Amino acid sequence: MCGIWISVGYVPNRAHLDVIDHRGPDGDGWQEFDTPKGPLALGHRRLAIIDTGDSGHQPMSYADNRYWITYNGEIYNYLELREELRARGCTFRTQSDTEVVLAAYATFGRECLSKLRGMFAFAIYDTKTGTLFLARDRFGIKPLYFVQTPRGFAAGSEIKQLLLLDDVSSRINPRRAYDFLVGGLLNHSSETLFDDVTQLGAGEWLELDRTGKLTNCRWYRLPALGSIQLRKNEASDRFLHLLQETVRLHLRADVEVGSCLSGGLDSSTLVMLMAEQLQAVGRGGNLNTVTARFEGTAVDETPYADEVAKAAHARMHAARPVPADVLDEAKTIVWHQDEPYGSTSIHAQWHVFAAARAQGLKVMLDGQGADEILAGYHGAYDTRYAELVRNWRLLAALILARRRSQWFGNPMGRQLAAGASQLAGQSPAVLRRPLTLAAGLIGRGQGSHPSAEEPWLNLNAFGLTQPLNVWNQAMEDAGLPAVSGLGTLCNSLIQAGNVRMLLHWEDRNSMAHGVEARVPFLDHPLVEFCIAIGSEHKLVNGWTKWILRDAMKGRLPEAVRLRKDKLGFATPEAAWLRGPLLKPIEDAIERTMHLFPEHFSASNTRMLVADMLQGRRPLDFTPWRIACFGIWADRFGARF
Repeated sequence: MCGIWISVGYVPNRAHLDVIDHRGPDGDGWQEFDTPKGPLALGHRRLAIIDTGDSGHQPMSYADNRYWITYNGEIYNYLELREELRARGCTFRTQSDTEVVLAAYATFGRECLSKLRGMFAFAIYDTKTGTLFLARDRFGIKPLYFVQTPRGFAAGSEIKQLLLLDDVSSRINPRRAYDFLVGGLLNHSSETLFDDVTQLGAGEWLELDRTGKLTNCRWYRLPALGSIQLRKNEASDRFLHLLQETVRLHLRADVEVGSCLSGGLDSSTLVMLMAEQLQAVGRGGNLNTVTARFEGTAVDETPYADEVAKAAHARMHAARPVPADVLDEAKTIVWHQDEPYGSTSIHAQWHVFAAARAQGLKVMLDGQGADEILAGYHGAYDTRYAELVRNWRLLAALILARRRSQWFGNPMGRQLAAGASQLAGQSPAVLRRPLTLAAGLIGRGQGSHPSAEEPWLNLNAFGLTQPLNVWNQAMEDAGLPAVSGLGTLCNSLIQAGNVRMLLHWEDRNSMAHGVEARVPFLDHPLVEFCIAIGSEHKLVNGWTKWILRDAMKGRLPEAVRLRKDKLGFATPEAAWLRGPLLKPIEDAIERTMHLFPEHFSASNTRMLVADMLQGRRPLDFTPWRIACFGIWADRFGARF
């Protein structure tokens, strides 16, 4: 895990590498070349994880210095791939996965990407052909940003590297700003919040030839939904096998590996499987975990985390974020994140990685991605209910609605009314009117949707004439179909929603502390399996992520395996914003509106924020987003 820099045509300047020294505290490397398009520079900051000696130094060369690489990531199947390449005549002088990537590219060209199992963002320069090849892993776990200007081409691990170029501005992209402020959505497209900076997409490669021509290609796509049909026990067995295998591979390192542990289903599963793997190789009891604690609050998961740590014979370390530090920390965190972030939960994760580094842990496994590949969010209930009703599986839909009502208090009447409306929309004309009337009668007295609100953003300042549903727009831009079931929901979360943002935050928070974060649930064979099985094994009889719960029976403490609530390093945000952070957040929001008076309706924004912070309406993440947007703009001098 590292930080990289690439430039062609620009005067080589190590400042673009030094600004991300936090990503690679174990060393740096620099290599320059003369090309027809001007000087080419490859830079590297190293966090030594595999082959930690000098032989793993980058930029690294291969085949008598023909190929040069600067690389950020880990290839978990590098041992197996190295043996395959040796059988083809390749020779190796290091024990690193970096050299395996080089040899794979030398052997297979662009097709090497399909053989890599892991997370990566890299650039390879072929001195013979003059070609510069850049690529990013399937799900965008590792970042890569670039610019192409009349002066040249440049790319790096973080946006701030590119902002140091004289011809790259910190001008704000209005549409992406709207997406964030209204929907908390970022990283869903190739565009960033900075107008001049582009992100290489997940599962894409980029090639710059000796003439300066830039070619972009999508090299990875998910499999077809529902292309695998399995009985429940078969699906659970296969899921467990894949999960055990990915955990085994993600433990590969020449340094100690620990785990983030919230006490939720996903991180707890990883900790228990890590303990099994370590026990199998005679290293039982050699597992460190870190959790965020909020004792005395509704979001504290300490009892669950403690139970898992005890069952795994793991050493538990704790981080304790406090509200008094949040606004000052935000100035530091937004600098590392490069863009604003959607809630204070990022602070909990920030402190977890800080605590990991304080314990000398350089690699941490984390449970990101499980909710997205298994439809684990509670919003999936609506999707599954509608899916069952559309397929006339009314008994299953009724069971789901009843469980949801019993467990979470969702009114049965409202759910049944929604089902009747769904049926009315797809029924023959003779049934349509009776079902519509039934929906109205059942839903009467169940509450109504809030009326349209006064706009708090000035749409024309964002280049819009009417409000947008930013999530639907993101799916449309990604070429994804409308959500019609859990399969398409998972697809949208992976390719246009949550996964991209979660990985961004995870990468920056971990690398800010010189820690490599690994996400086993986003190992591509596991993801592809979960997409291919469709909906049937995900939300069953009211239980989210059923296939995971079933697979971990007897392996995970029952209190955790059968948890119904959903948290995951959440902070007590409502209590903070309505308590000790009330005045600081109000001041920060005023600062944001002062910076961008043309973009906010001040009176409506104040009314919206006051209603939320004073309890007159439910609190969502809007106040934090407005405040954080201004903090970020100040930190980077970003303006429209």
